[in-house]
Amino acid sequence: MRTLLALIRAYPARTAIMLVALSVAGVAEGLSLTTLLPLMSVAVGGTAESGFGQTLVSALAQVGLEPTIGVMLLIIVGGMVLKSILLLLANRQVGYTVAHVATSLRLELIEALLASRWEYFLRQHTGALANSIATEAYRAATGFQYGASVIALAIQVLVYSVVALLVSWQATLVSLVIGMFFLFALHQLVRASRRAGARQTRLMRALLTYLTDVLGSVKPLKAMGRDNVAETVMHDQNRQLESAMKREVMSKETLRALQEPMVTALAASGLFLALVYWKMSLAEVMVLVFLLVRILTLLNKMQRQFQHQTAQDSAYWSLRAAAAEARRAVEQYAGTAAPSLEQGIRMSNVWFAYGGKSVFRGLDMNIPAGSFTAVVGESGIGKSTFLDLICGLARVETGQILVDGMAIEDLDLKRWRRLIGYVPQENILLHDTICTNVLVGERDLTRADAERALRQSGAWDFVTALPDGMDSIVGERGGMISGGQRQRIALARALAHGPKLLILDEPTSALDPESERTICATLSELAGKLTIIAVSHQPAIAAVADRIYAFDGGLARLVKEPGTSNLT
Repeated sequence: MRTLLALIRAYPARTAIMLVALSVAGVAEGLSLTTLLPLMSVAVGGTAESGFGQTLVSALAQVGLEPTIGVMLLIIVGGMVLKSILLLLANRQVGYTVAHVATSLRLELIEALLASRWEYFLRQHTGALANSIATEAYRAATGFQYGASVIALAIQVLVYSVVALLVSWQATLVSLVIGMFFLFALHQLVRASRRAGARQTRLMRALLTYLTDVLGSVKPLKAMGRDNVAETVMHDQNRQLESAMKREVMSKETLRALQEPMVTALAASGLFLALVYWKMSLAEVMVLVFLLVRILTLLNKMQRQFQHQTAQDSAYWSLRAAAAEARRAVEQYAGTAAPSLEQGIRMSNVWFAYGGKSVFRGLDMNIPAGSFTAVVGESGIGKSTFLDLICGLARVETGQILVDGMAIEDLDLKRWRRLIGYVPQENILLHDTICTNVLVGERDLTRADAERALRQSGAWDFVTALPDGMDSIVGERGGMISGGQRQRIALARALAHGPKLLILDEPTSALDPESERTICATLSELAGKLTIIAVSHQPAIAAVADRIYAFDGGLARLVKEPGTSNLT
């Protein structure tokens, strides 16, 4: 119930509309059912002798209606039709709200993740995030749907109970008390579903986390004949998930199986008491039994729907916890100055440590605007960290990074990053068209921008040679094209929005010599048109750069600058 209340507070307007429609539908059904008693009296050849029956007959007479079978049947049918129309509107609102809840929860998590610090994002499991956005959001929204169903059923129970109390308050109260006792006794099955649902949430998160990692490494695992190891682990996880699902199914079906005989026993008991002890007329007994059976059936359905809802609770709270954790790690933007890159970037006495390990100890560098700077050094020396500092993904401990003389902390960081084109070391393309991979859904860019970027990156010739051109599918992670082609598409992606600074992290490390020469030729053509910083340990990149910095011992040494041809 805590989850349902939380969802109601989160979406009050939609919930209010839904509840009004459900309430009016319940009242319409209840009013139509009040004609059952005089109808049954007439049907068995008697008159509406009870006080309740006489009141109904008088009410019909006041509006000019005779209490004939035809009139009362029309009232019942009309009430049911009105109820059905109102329920249709209410259930449509429920469906719309469920879709809105799922979308809102997904967007809430996605926005929180994208706004979080880079260090926080690095610690997250891709599979767990995918599970939250897809599975948990859907389960949470479905839980709201079940909760709304519980509210709708509760309204119907209330209406039926009022009508039944007017017929015989003694029999109704006894039946309700006994029915509530049985519902309470069966509540353990609801708790079992909640525990099974929570276990499913944990296991699904773990399974998708591991599956995502395995799929990213499936090629080398298959090549080494070790894919059976991953299969064994996933087999065990799937078995555990299956066990949790079986427990949930067992508790649900047990509840369903026990409820039907319970309703039958209570109906028979109510019939016996009404006829033997309270000496009610046959018409009253028949109406009362109908109402009590209906009430108890609705109560049982309420419990089953509540059981379904509790099984989804853990998904909602798991997703909300992930979003809250991401919001606590939100990236802070203090600067407001408009950035530009007219003069260059300077790093002055920069100190930085990561994970307790010192990376830079007084780093000094000067990168003029329009230059092509290569950064070289051994693996693990801090080259990628240097790029993170330039992009503002990491922050210096002491010292300064200046862009045209302004500290990077004083810049509007989002606008600064819009001036950057970034090509990472591992280029993972989307399983989509080349055009989509270049534009990645940015609405301000067009196919003309994609073509321009592909020409700048040297990819246009091979793209136009493909059967579908820019609409060619590149396959999973770009596996349907060569490594050099993937690199040029990644370069086009970085150039599509017209950056002033192009950053490349090991742009040719996984390429064959011919592809490496092509990429270097492309970078040479781009040099001077924009500022280029390339981290690499490949001689080919150093050969085309106009200045080279070598990292060693937390410091940077200038080993090549314009006007020199050899490393110093």
